[in-house]
Parts: sequence; C-alpha cells; structure tokens
Amino acid sequence: MRICVAGAYGAFGMKHMDALAQIEGVTVTSVMGPTRDKIEAFAAERGVGHAGTTLGECIARDDVDAVILSTPTQMHADQAIACMEAGKHVLIEIPMADSLEDSQRVVDKAQETGLTCMAGQVRRFNPSHQWIKNRIDAGELTIQQMDVQTYFFRRSNTNAKGEPRSWTDHLLWHHACHTVDLFQYQTGETASEVFGLQGPAHPDLGIAMDMTIGMKVPSGAICTLSLSFNNDGPLGTYFRYICDQGTYVARYDDLYDGYDNQIDLSDVAVSNNGIELIDREFVSAIREGRKPNGCVTDVIHAMETLDRVEKSFSS
Repeated sequence: MRICVAGAYGAFGMKHMDALAQIEGVTVTSVMGPTRDKIEAFAAERGVGHAGTTLGECIARDDVDAVILSTPTQMHADQAIACMEAGKHVLIEIPMADSLEDSQRVVDKAQETGLTCMAGQVRRFNPSHQWIKNRIDAGELTIQQMDVQTYFFRRSNTNAKGEPRSWTDHLLWHHACHTVDLFQYQTGETASEVFGLQGPAHPDLGIAMDMTIGMKVPSGAICTLSLSFNNDGPLGTYFRYICDQGTYVARYDDLYDGYDNQIDLSDVAVSNNGIELIDREFVSAIREGRKPNGCVTDVIHAMETLDRVEKSFSS
C-alpha cells in the first residue's frame, strides 16, 4: 500500500506519519505541504521520495494508491472528491466537511466511484470506547446517558502544536462531530431529538467559543455535550458513560469505572493509539475490498445531526 499524506508536517499529519510506520506493507511515497522548503525538508527527514506543494501533483503519481487528508477542514470536501476522481482511496481527517451539503458531495462521489472513502472518526477506534462498544454488542451494557466535556483554551488561531493556523477551527463541525458520531455509533441509533445553544462569537475568530448540545435517540438514551475554547485548565475530552450496568469514564485512551478504578484495555486492540488503529482499518478495508468502519456513507448521519443542531441555534 503506497500512501500520500497531505498536510504531512501539521500536528495530525505527523501523527498519521508515525502511525503508518507501524503498519506492515505500508509505504508513504508522497507528502504534501503548502511551503516548498518545509515539505522538502520534512520528506528528506522522513525518507519519503516525493514532496509536493499541491494535492494535484501528488495524486497524479502512479506510486500513490491512497491519500490521507490532514489538511484544513474547509478543503476536505473538494480534496476528497479530487482524490476519488483520480482513482485514489481516501481517509479524511475529522471532520469530512464543515457543512451537510459538502459532506453529501463526498458521499455521492464515494458511491459513484466505489472507492474506499473513510472519515477520521477516531473515537470509534480508541480502545476505551471500543471496550464499551464490545460490551454493548455482547448485550452486557445499555447506555442510559453520555455526559461529555470537550474543553480547550484557544483564544487565538493556533493548532494543536501551538503554532499559528491558516484556517479557523470550529466547535460544532469539528469537535462536536467526535461526540455526535460516537453517541450514535455506540447506541446504534440516530438522534430523534436535538438542540444546541451557543455563546457569543469571538470578535476576531468569528466563531462561538462556548456551546451546549443535547441529543436523544429513540430508545431513550440521552447525551449532553459541553464544549469550550475558553477553558483555562486541563485540555481534552472526557466521556462519562452512565449505563444500566455501571458507570465508565473515558479519558482519551484510558478507561475508568465510576469509582476511578482503571480498566485493563490491553486485550482490546493491537495498539492503544487511536490514530494507528484508524489507519490500520483504512488500509485493511482497501486490501480486503470491504466497507470500513467510519465509511462516509455511515458518518453522514452524524453530519445530518450536526446540521440539525446548527439550525437549532437560530430557532
């Protein structure tokens, strides 16, 4: 499997580069970044044979079978479609787009081409959430409520490495996308009721800095999600699963019960790195000619729910 990583020297591009290095039979043959000197230096450091500043030159190559897009959100839909039109399988970092309309365009192209097109819903793959999903599927747990906090301190336009960003992140279409998809995935249902509230927009960034989302699925399970770019404290997302048989708290790749006893996840997956696990699924799905977990045709239901939440802001 020969892969191009677009946005390779960004925070998540490098996570994918490191993850792909752990997968047997995978070679990164091309990397893309917007600055010629930086991407060429990065390619040389990582031993990658080709470096380009445009996606077009990378996907025109015969030694690229698939592409991982770790590029700005606003580019995802057009770039994913371009990859598939060039005959390349594509994994799109979360979110696949920042609107339902663009997300649907990606789904339409995937269905037209029959190529593997996967959205980077990494929470489906984190061992902590996989452990919960396995017990749900085995009939051992039923979710009654998910209570989720997604907190950052981001009052300037910077990325996960603290570097200036050329595009603006979004609490709804990026950060809420993780939880909206996970809640629907874990319950196996699409939200039947949703609402959203957002605080004032940042004067320079133009985006809401605080947000609350509520969801309910037909079986009765509910999810409450709080998001903020104003939280001056521990950063990240914390998931509390309140179930009929116990309470569980997921903190990234770790899982605890309701009394803060850590749960052993060593036998859940081949790695405790969610990015590596999602990349393994992408590669395996292509090799096996099957639909991946996280296929855009499934993730579109989360984008539909996000669209409903966004519409509720003005209602």
